[in-house]
Parts: sequence; structure tokens; C-alpha cells
Amino acid sequence: MSVRLSTDAFEQLVADALDSLPIEALELLDNVEVLTQLWPSAEQLEETGTTNGYGLLGLYEGTPLTDRDHYNFALPDRVTLFQRPLEAVCGSHEELERQVQITVVHELAHHFGWSDEEIDRMGFG
Repeated sequence: MSVRLSTDAFEQLVADALDSLPIEALELLDNVEVLTQLWPSAEQLEETGTTNGYGLLGLYEGTPLTDRDHYNFALPDRVTLFQRPLEAVCGSHEELERQVQITVVHELAHHFGWSDEEIDRMGFG
């Protein structure tokens, strides 16, 4: 059984996950916005090589901090959390809260320039 929230309630979970990050991490967020969508778009699925909309919980699009040598006048990087896929993998509200936290950290880690292997070693893979 999956959890279903209103868009506002889901956005609040994401806001709570961001608020729970250490201040050191928040200070490193440079030119990045965190968004929510119900589902990944066809372009986002194609970009990631994902064939099933349920297979993508979040997505980082942008230039990691470690690659910003000549980074002027750039549009904000984007971290997007996909509501319905996240809800589908969770059986309770508490599980959804935890999965949103993990997904926020995972996608922001890409902003910081961390690899998937580093993220997995930290327990957020």
C-alpha cells in the first residue's frame, strides 16, 4: 500500500527535509532550487535513461560545485523530487518522510560534486 499526500503536504515534507540539513550543508547551496513534480517528464526520463516513471525518485540537473570554474550568469541548478514515485515506494507516512530525506540528501550530494559511490558509502544511496 502506498501513501498519497496532497501537493501541499508533500512540499512540506520536502521543506522539512531541507530544514533538517546541517547549517554547513545549507551554506554550500549556491544557485540551486529544490522543486517538486508529481511525475518525471518524458525528457527527464530520457535524460537519465529511465524507462519507468516509478524508477526515478529525484533528479539533480546542473553544474556541481566542483565543476564551476567559469560559472557566471547561470540559471539555477535544480533538484526535483517526484511525488508519486516516492509515495509508491513507501508504505507509511513515516517511511515517506525518511525516503524524502534520503532523496533530498542524495540529489544535493550531486550538487556538492559527490559521486554515487560516495553517497552510497554515507548511507544515502
